[in-house]
Parts: sequence; structure tokens; C-alpha cells
Amino acid sequence: MTKKIDNLTPGQIVAELDKYIIGQTEAKKNVAIALRNRWRRMNASPEMQAEIIPNNILMIGSTGVGKTEIARRLAKIAEAPFTKVEASKFTEVGYVGRDVESMVRDLVEQSINMVKAAKKEEVKIKAQEAVEDKILNILIPPVTHKASEVLQDGKSEYELNQETREAFRQKLKKGELNHRKIEIDIAQTSAAPIGVMGGPIDEVSMMNIQEMIGGLMPKNKKKRKVSIEEAQKIMLEEESSKLIDMDEVKEEAIWKAENLGIIFIDEIDKVASSGSKAGPDVSREGVQRDLLPIVEGSTVNTKHGAIKTDHILFIAAGAFHVSKPSDLIPELQGRFPIRVELESLTEENFLQILKAPKNALTKQYQAMLEAEDIQLQFEEDALKELASIAYQANTEMENIGARRLQTVMSLLLNDILFDVPERIAPGTTLSIGKELVRQKLSNLIKNKDLSQYIL
Repeated sequence: MTKKIDNLTPGQIVAELDKYIIGQTEAKKNVAIALRNRWRRMNASPEMQAEIIPNNILMIGSTGVGKTEIARRLAKIAEAPFTKVEASKFTEVGYVGRDVESMVRDLVEQSINMVKAAKKEEVKIKAQEAVEDKILNILIPPVTHKASEVLQDGKSEYELNQETREAFRQKLKKGELNHRKIEIDIAQTSAAPIGVMGGPIDEVSMMNIQEMIGGLMPKNKKKRKVSIEEAQKIMLEEESSKLIDMDEVKEEAIWKAENLGIIFIDEIDKVASSGSKAGPDVSREGVQRDLLPIVEGSTVNTKHGAIKTDHILFIAAGAFHVSKPSDLIPELQGRFPIRVELESLTEENFLQILKAPKNALTKQYQAMLEAEDIQLQFEEDALKELASIAYQANTEMENIGARRLQTVMSLLLNDILFDVPERIAPGTTLSIGKELVRQKLSNLIKNKDLSQYIL
């Protein structure tokens, strides 16, 4: 387990989610329990660890109420590999399209990237030293032997060279040489696709073949003149990769994916049968049957090795406007024992979404304008008016949840964003009041013509 989740109780997990998501207490509570249960499983007796399976969760709620955000934030809290897929993009085996196993392969890729990034951080200091040495070798080639003759102030050529290199090393660390250009060798990767003749071939086999052929092809290097700042980034990536044991990375990444991985299956309602036994419903049921073994627990082959899905946490979500959860095949229903119905957002919820979360839209716009040295302030009455308009739009048109706020805020602030910095000078403080909100959006309210709100 990660050190972070070791120390978090279900209540603390909910508190973390509260920083970004307003309301939906029941959903937060259930995902917090599911996350803590992973820690409990890993600390159970070895013979019981294999027996304890995750309680997968089915979230039911209209778009924009926080289903995806809850799952995504949960994965960040747990420092766990996370992938989101849309069930409607899958096709039954034998049809053209993505197969359901691809979501497990995506999860493994995410896990590989996470572990690799963590390992690179561990070797960062060592890699930076190697990069500094390489850049210094280009700027001031080293003297390879101690010259015996005295050149200046009683110092040999070797000693003078070392002093100069050390002086330049300090300049390099302070960023004083960032804009100086140097010539370095950059590895070139072949962009040409590799085709395989013959009959159909599955995705994993194709990836393995391409990787194998790619490994056999010579790595071309091209000389390029870049700034020292850019050279450091390129060379740091290369040096870090050299210091990392990829076999160790793969082993740890597969363990993480198997034991900590979270797969979020959105639009699960789109593959629920509506009752007929012909046409699209046949394919939808086929997708459900393909999903079943993955969710139940099976072994999926990836280019990094086989992965067992028994202890991956699956969170499925759907609006279920047309179909019902009971329209899913019984076997799949049984694999999502925890069902949570998310509440529609109220006007008060909209107000809190504008104010409370760490990533609130108001804070995002303030941060963007701060970059232009403009102070943006929102009066309480203005926020209440925005919340009221967004809620009204959702009530009178299709309910798209919190996403409605993005369109409302864009309509309110677009003129300001366009005028900065040409018509609104840096150093200005702008205050958004209730009257300005009404002025910008009054025609929409009066005419009940809310078509501009459609995303």
C-alpha cells in the first residue's frame, strides 16, 4: 500500500473528497469504505487476502453531478493507477472496435508511468549530476591527466581546468547559462508504422511484435543545437532512464495495478438492454458478457506481462434515464453489489461549487487573470445570481449538472478575458457584482431562450 492511504481513515478520505466535490455524501462514504477495505485486506492474514474481493460500486446519477470526479479524486488520494473508459465505445468480440480487455491494458500503462515517474524522482539527484558533467564536458572539455608543468599561480593545467569547471557548474545550477546554446545528440525514433502480413492479429501480439522489431532497429542519433535549459530536460530524461531497472518497474507496476488499480466504467447504462431481443440490444448484451469475466476476475495478457483482475476496484456509472440497472444482465449486476444514487444538484450546491472547492471555477479565473496582474473579485450576491441562473438553466433544459457553470461563467467573463491586457491595464482590480451578472445574462433570463447554454 502507499504511505498516504495507510494513514487515512474513511472519515479522512471523505474530508479529502470534500475539498473538491460538493454534496454526494453517500457516494463519498461508499468509495471511502472501498478504499479503506483495500488497506484492511492487505493487512489481513495471507490466506484471507486472496479470498477478500472488492465491493465494486455502481453510481447512478445524471451527468455533471460528480461521478467521474469522485472516482478520479479517489485514485489521487490513494496514489493508485486509474483509468476511465466509456462502455459505449466497446464492441462485442468479433466486431470492429475496442475490446474490453483494452481497459486493463490501459490501467497497466498508467501504472507503469506512475512507477517510472516515482523511480525517476528517486534517481533525480544522481541523474542531474550526470547531466551537469555531460554539459560541462561540452562547454569545458576536461583535462584527462594531471599536467606536471606549473602554468599560473603555482597551479597545474589540471587544477585550473577543475576550478573553471566548478565555477561553470555553479553557474549551471543557478540557471545563469540557461539561454546559451550547445550541440547535443538526440535519439531519433522511427515514426513509420510496422505492418504485419497475414490473418487477423490481436492487439497485445501486435504491440509485442512492434516493440520487438523496434528494439532490433538501430537507434539513430541526430545532432541538434538547443539551449542549455532544454538540453538539461532532454538529457535528464535519458540519464534517468539509464538508472532505472525496467524489470523492477514492470514488476511493481503490475502489483500496483492488480492490488490498487481503479477502473471507472462510464456510460454503463448505454450497454443495458432495453427489452428487445434483436438489433443493437444483442451487441449490448455481448459487451456486458465480455465485461463479466474481467470484473469477476480473470487474467489479461499485456505487453508488460499477465495481470489478474480479481482485486481491481471497478466503479461503474450511468444516468439510467432510458434503461434501469435491472436491465443489465443479472450476472453483471451481481458484480456491482454497492449501488449509490447521486443527488441532482440544488441551487445551494451550485453556490458552494462556485466558492468552496480548491479548484472552483472562480479560483481558476482569478488565477488566470492574476497572470495578467489583474485582481478579480466576486461579490456574494453575484455568486448567488450565477448559481440561480445555472440552476434555472438546468431546470428548464437538459440537466447537465455542474458543467452548466462553465458555460455561465464563460458568458459572463469572455468580454473581460478578451479586453485584458489591451483595454484593461495590468494592476486593475475588477469586481463582479450582481448587476453585472444580470446585465450580461438578462436577455437569456427574460426570453427564456437558453440555447446558448448548450455545450
